[in-house]
Amino acid sequence: MIYLKTPEEIEQMRAACDLTSRTLAEMAKWVMPGVTTHKIDSVAKEFILDNGGRPSCLGYGGFPGAVCVEVNEVVVHGFPSSYTLKEGDIVGLDVVVELNGFNGDMCYTFPVGEVDEKVMQLMLTTKESLYKGIAACREGSRIGDIANAIQTYVERKGYTVVREMCGHGIGRKMHEDPEVPNYGRRGTGPVIKNGMCLAIEPMINLGSRNIMVERDGWTCRTKDRKPSAHYEHTVAVHGGETSVLTTFDYVQEVLGDRFI
Repeated sequence: MIYLKTPEEIEQMRAACDLTSRTLAEMAKWVMPGVTTHKIDSVAKEFILDNGGRPSCLGYGGFPGAVCVEVNEVVVHGFPSSYTLKEGDIVGLDVVVELNGFNGDMCYTFPVGEVDEKVMQLMLTTKESLYKGIAACREGSRIGDIANAIQTYVERKGYTVVREMCGHGIGRKMHEDPEVPNYGRRGTGPVIKNGMCLAIEPMINLGSRNIMVERDGWTCRTKDRKPSAHYEHTVAVHGGETSVLTTFDYVQEVLGDRFI
């Protein structure tokens, strides 16, 4: 069932998304060679709790971290660990924060130092495809319009779309209906209505679209071990308009010239 939010609930979503965005910026301060992903996770957890929120991922289905950490070929759901970031890595940080009963969800893939130009182009294209998807998210359109906008954009540039993982509705629960895939046909899927809140999140690969899940039951990697990029925003449809509730502005303030 798709839960349509009232204007008052969307304002509560906006507050949760602001804390989510500020949490991502706190983590951005620690994305550098020599830092463990466990350290970044602990920074996020402390910041969320200090600001009255709850890290929604922590304990969800047994997930051990406050943040999903996606290094290089990890597509989604990577565990924070003792892995130390190295020059040339990329790392996606996917964070969900609950504040006063509502959730915000977002992800940004960061370069660690100097990164290969082919990988930087993958990241840039994936981020651009996120905004193509958001532009297609309009009242009266369909979920397939979002999916097709993302797929068309990235495939024309030679990249592949992960099909087993997708975006989703969001609100009082971290995952709600409808699913929001990153591939599909225009004019298909549920109609986009006022009150919908969606997490739109393209996951795009440099090589094959094929993935595998590790024995831990969570960590999802590309089968060919080539890099994958992931960017995500939470959006709300209200008053006939689509608002992006999360923001990368705080991350940009931290990264400065390194922001892509």
